Amino acid sequence: MEFSTLFIVSNIMLLLSTAFAKTASPPSLSPTPAPAPAPDFVNLTELLGVAGPFHTFLGLLESTKVIDTFQNQANNTEEGITIFVPKDSAFSSVKKTALSKLTSDQIKQVVLFHALPHFYSLSDFKNLSETSSTPTFAGGDYTLNFTDNSGTVLISSGWSKTKVSSAVHATDPVAIYQVDKVLLPEAIFGTDIPPAPAPAPTPDVAPAADSPTEHSADSKASSPSSTPDGSSSHKLIGYGIWANLFLASFGVLVLF
Repeated sequence: MEFSTLFIVSNIMLLLSTAFAKTASPPSLSPTPAPAPAPDFVNLTELLGVAGPFHTFLGLLESTKVIDTFQNQANNTEEGITIFVPKDSAFSSVKKTALSKLTSDQIKQVVLFHALPHFYSLSDFKNLSETSSTPTFAGGDYTLNFTDNSGTVLISSGWSKTKVSSAVHATDPVAIYQVDKVLLPEAIFGTDIPPAPAPAPTPDVAPAADSPTEHSADSKASSPSSTPDGSSSHKLIGYGIWANLFLASFGVLVLF
């Protein structure tokens, strides 16, 4: 009796364990998703070295060590960076009159003033134009104002005005835009914006050398033998001779 009871209990337990094994779901073995690939490293020195020419601006970036700040922002942050780069020709009008008078700290601020601590595509500037000012890497009062004029991006620094003339590189996280002028901050140069250079005067057109009317007019005006009424001095000389002869004859008659 005891043996049969044990046999029945063991069979029941075996059946229960088998049923549990069939209904229990196996553990999940789905693979762990791979991490997103890191963005390609952007070498700003190489980019600016082959474009442009931007040799003057690149030289300022390297001499002030600002290139390290921009490089770190480009590759080690999620915000990215936007840089406005003047061509070499843009420095010709300011490097002798303005930049040469600045201290090394001020020059560094001017270079930092040419970048925003965020990646902006060209279409993003339409939203920036609705804000009063946009902070730059220089911080504080070093801000820029943007205006989107039918797709043309205009930039005002408070002291100088220019526009984005082309996109050198515009792939997140780095945007590099060429500008026509050096961005000079109002915080350094003040609010006395220099006037635009006056246009060159139109050269006077010399009269034709073979013009008969002008030649005769010039001859009458410049000839020393001409008189205001146009008569010749030879006529005056003739009248003088006849007057002298008349006086001489009158004197002879008086003697007789």
